[in-house]
Amino acid sequence: MKKLISFVLASGIAVSVMGVNAQATDFYKRRQSNEATFETLQEAHANGPEFLMDEYEGRTFAGDPALDSYPEGTTYVYRSAGMLNTTTGGPRMQTNLIVYTDETFGSKEAAQQYIADMGLTKMVDEAIGSVVLVSPIDPEAGFGQADQNAYYQLQSAMCNVGFAVRGETTTYYADAGYFGGVTNRYIIGIGGGATFLNNYVAPTMDYAGRIAGMLLIGGDMEKIHEIPCALPVWLVNVPEAVVEKYKAANETDSSGHNGENGLYYNSEHPLQQVITTETEEVDLAAIVQEAYDEFFTKVERIPVVKGGLYTAGTLYNNYNWNQAPYSLADRSAIVNDRTPEGINIIEMQDDQLMKDYTDDKGQFVTTWYELLPDEVLDATADEHSIPLILVNHGGGDDPIQAIDELGWLKLAGQKRIAIVAERHTSEDLNAAFGDPSPWYTLSESMPVLVRHMLDKYPQLDPERVYVTGYSMGGGATNRCVYGDASLFAAAVNMSGTPIEHTQEQEAQFEKLDMPMMLTTCTYDTPTHFDSANGYIAQDFQDNISNYLRYNEMDGVTFDFGKYPLSGFAGDTYRETMVNDEYPLHQWFLNNDDGVPMVGLSIIEFIPHGLYQEYAELAWDWMKCFSRDSETKEIVYNQYKD
Repeated sequence: MKKLISFVLASGIAVSVMGVNAQATDFYKRRQSNEATFETLQEAHANGPEFLMDEYEGRTFAGDPALDSYPEGTTYVYRSAGMLNTTTGGPRMQTNLIVYTDETFGSKEAAQQYIADMGLTKMVDEAIGSVVLVSPIDPEAGFGQADQNAYYQLQSAMCNVGFAVRGETTTYYADAGYFGGVTNRYIIGIGGGATFLNNYVAPTMDYAGRIAGMLLIGGDMEKIHEIPCALPVWLVNVPEAVVEKYKAANETDSSGHNGENGLYYNSEHPLQQVITTETEEVDLAAIVQEAYDEFFTKVERIPVVKGGLYTAGTLYNNYNWNQAPYSLADRSAIVNDRTPEGINIIEMQDDQLMKDYTDDKGQFVTTWYELLPDEVLDATADEHSIPLILVNHGGGDDPIQAIDELGWLKLAGQKRIAIVAERHTSEDLNAAFGDPSPWYTLSESMPVLVRHMLDKYPQLDPERVYVTGYSMGGGATNRCVYGDASLFAAAVNMSGTPIEHTQEQEAQFEKLDMPMMLTTCTYDTPTHFDSANGYIAQDFQDNISNYLRYNEMDGVTFDFGKYPLSGFAGDTYRETMVNDEYPLHQWFLNNDDGVPMVGLSIIEFIPHGLYQEYAELAWDWMKCFSRDSETKEIVYNQYKD
């Protein structure tokens, strides 16, 4: 028997324990096997492909051409041990601390000591990620236009997570998985490095729109420049005119102070903030640590914006995530497998629990993640007091990365919710989309997993179990409901297709109601939303018709001429703005008791992709539902907090 389990020590650190005969390669490896390394950028660029091909046999990697002509002798890369699995979207959530300084270094050892003295290596060791240290191409002249070109090269490669060139052999670019990231990118500018960032980076949407936060120590900005989007920033000993430019970009309307630091922020969107510090003597390590703890770990960027708005004419416009501005979002930083809000991330790997439910290749779900509030782990929560959500990841996503980018990680901490998330992708790296995978077994395996969680943790509420997922995970949500709808109080299918199912699976709805909501967006995949004509595509029409039938509600005749976007009026309709960024349209269809059993949400102007506002949108609806554990009837409370 091969079995890998995890438990959490009192310190909150997740530890994997493997049986004597276990073989970890049979399971999903969320992290790479690398030790911590410090290299010049050229060394990292050269070493990445070979390392990743050894790590992921069967895949071909090459250096990203964006870095082939990167200026030598200017840049160094530190990687923490155990970088995230680059065959998934995991590297998107790696923490990247990118430092621009006009200091120069006579050796690699001196450069490594510089970032260690600032505490940066310790930070990324705990969070998983990299430190990139950049000095000017011309040390005597300082940073200038040539360094901006190098900035673009570096950004292009680091953000290009999962990119591949298709042909007889599929070749993946290595650098992003080796030391890059997308959501947690933070820039530190010191002296001339701060001036460079002010004059060449902050005024450019494609650059500023991908930075989650900046720390600028000293430096100045030419009067002509403006910052084109919200860009959270901490400014140390910076001229007042520069402070005003960042306040305008962040649309600050409120002010205050935290200790000796000035604070300016947008009252409706407090992530849009400017922090100021004035000090006669800069303690570099202390200010970096404070900015990291109080600032960087609280904000991230989610790449949910139509591609090409500001990058269409750029050299690498076809790269993954080559779009801007990313959406600012709350970050719930994971340090040693725990968030500041007390959500513990536990990896469970077991080849016994779901072994009876295999796909055509004999594969089945062996890995899942339990995200549990402290009060569940220490058993201080009341019995049956904590809701449980089953979250299904999308194609190419890592389960934890998907939970984070959909907003569930932060919401779990705020609302005290438990989450379970399976890994349902084939571990065959050469498998094509649509090949056999554990995804096809979820109707049978996920009810087993849900019951396992309820049995294992008495604090979980069996009457408030919910299921959701995005894209491939939206289809998985349908599968879970077909497996046993009586387990779930509500389901939210985010951009997922209808799923073929048996007559027996559908027969359960003769006795059971099932609240279900769909979400999509106006640049979703063509099977979900017909962007050319401006309305939901056939797949989503079928989903809605299915959901109405399951709840014994009258079907709708879609009329997109009369009812744009949705094709029907709905019993209730709401139009709002999500995060003051994008229009949100919501329609709900009520049963005979006036309960909104079927819903459709459409967000305008965003593409198919994860967006942190989805979790709150889903929770605001699903939290109103519970399922009586004895009668299996749905109970609706529209005032449920």
